[in-house]
Amino acid sequence: MLIDWVVMPTCLPTVLRRCPACASGRFRANGKFRVNANHKLLDAWLLVLCTACGDTAKLTVLERMNVRSVRPGLLDRMHDNDPGLAAELLGDPVVRRRNRIALDWDDAWRLDTGGSDHLDREVIDVSVRFAARIPVRPVRLIAEGFGLSRAEVGRLIAEGKLVSAVRLSGKLSDDFTFTLKR
Repeated sequence: MLIDWVVMPTCLPTVLRRCPACASGRFRANGKFRVNANHKLLDAWLLVLCTACGDTAKLTVLERMNVRSVRPGLLDRMHDNDPGLAAELLGDPVVRRRNRIALDWDDAWRLDTGGSDHLDREVIDVSVRFAARIPVRPVRLIAEGFGLSRAEVGRLIAEGKLVSAVRLSGKLSDDFTFTLKR
């Protein structure tokens, strides 16, 4: 029997970038946008606040774009300060690279296992799906999902009782499956 687990975001991740005002390295996004039009050209930024001093920084989303080339739905979402759009843009590797930022997902996600009625089976097949591109160590997910320690999960991998088509060490943000044999 295949069991589905889902890694879900609980809030927007922390943005890692140096603050020019206080030299802190952490910002939080609240989903607010600033859109500026200069004749036919449009600029748009996602606003983030420094966690130490509260200073506002702008992450470039659109730069000198022709107004007609921007989808009206995207522009409406920016004007409405859509937090879902903020999450999409923070997850976009192009936006992260352009703004030279990294994301810290600590305490910004949760694992939904669908209950604990599967823990007593001999062989358990689990499919892990990511609702957003959240880099998480599979060992941590498995430990949390089964209520084990990470060392015990490492021991199960070494003994061949925990197998997967993907490497379970390191971080993953793509869907994967694994099998646990007790």
